[in-house]
Amino acid sequence: MDSLVAFFGTYTNRLPHVDGKGRGIYRARFDATTGELSGVTLAAEQANPTYLALAPNKRTLYAVSEIDEFEGEFGGSLSAYAIDPSTQALTLLNREPTRGAFPCHVAVDTTSQTVIVANYGSGSKVALRGRAARKWPSEGPSRGWAIAIFPTDAAGRLKPASDLVKLTGSGPNPERQQGPHAHHIGLSPDNRFVLVNDLGTDSVLVYQFDTTKGPHASGELKLTPNPVAPLAKLSPGAGPRHLDFHPSGKYVYVINELDATITVFAYDAVNGALENKQTLSTLPPGWSGVKSCAAVRVHPSGKFVYGSNRGHDSIALFAIAEATGMLTTRGHVSTQGKEPRDFAIDPSGRFLLAENQDTGTVVSFQIDPVHGSLTPTGHVAHVPTPVCLTFLT
Repeated sequence: MDSLVAFFGTYTNRLPHVDGKGRGIYRARFDATTGELSGVTLAAEQANPTYLALAPNKRTLYAVSEIDEFEGEFGGSLSAYAIDPSTQALTLLNREPTRGAFPCHVAVDTTSQTVIVANYGSGSKVALRGRAARKWPSEGPSRGWAIAIFPTDAAGRLKPASDLVKLTGSGPNPERQQGPHAHHIGLSPDNRFVLVNDLGTDSVLVYQFDTTKGPHASGELKLTPNPVAPLAKLSPGAGPRHLDFHPSGKYVYVINELDATITVFAYDAVNGALENKQTLSTLPPGWSGVKSCAAVRVHPSGKFVYGSNRGHDSIALFAIAEATGMLTTRGHVSTQGKEPRDFAIDPSGRFLLAENQDTGTVVSFQIDPVHGSLTPTGHVAHVPTPVCLTFLT
């Protein structure tokens, strides 16, 4: 396929950590031969649609609004958009409250029937930024829920949340880990388990889908802590942010925001259990500046892992040992901008696109299929305050 559509999530509002300049979700055309993005245009207006998820059936795009108040109530929102198969235009289907503040990640299960959201801000008082810190009480149920699960109908519309999960605990970092902070939703390839990175407690939480238990009689999907291994721990103060599965399903790679490391877990697909095998720095030796990792991606070939460094403003490259899943550091490349909050690898595995949040650029790199090294293509697209990129194939 020589041409693809790319959707971008952006920041539209000013927050303490970002000056949002976008207007919503943007769309562009991606040339899968040259790596060029062109025709960037606004596809849908929405407040802080930072993270997007495409339903596997490719009919619906879901977007969180990373906000603290929706329709006068505490928490953010989740939007569902129908995708026109001919023009790729987006039409809003509906919105639902996420029942927690500042939702920061969204995922869709393999059947396209369930959407799961991580609410970063429903963990501690400090996380409630802006108006929320003043308006909403810091204790009690009004702080909201960390994880929300939404069934969908045949058209992709969202139904009200069928299950809500609270998290507890804290970590050693006094500024970032006063309480739990759900940051990423990762579905296992077989759709049996949900992995949730909790930056606040240095944990990867593991849940089973459960359609039979819980207070709801509707039979909707629920989350139940995995009875075999409900969590895996990271180093104190690591701050796990995002994760990605190896194509083989045998390994999970977790990038840790606070201490700028990447951790390799062996994954037991039968029991949903994680075993910590290795941790490496994502930064070059001697770096003394800001440490702040963001995204992690495994190459479709299963040979390489990439991670983004904010502050150092680079993509770190690691080679994967086929027999063990262990990593070897292969270097770093500048993203040619500031705050690479996320990046994406195109479906063919030929290009990596780095989204520089603070410079409003998306920079294209060609991937060497043998060594995994990145070479700038010279193509740079301008997207206001970009956060994530999702390909429509």
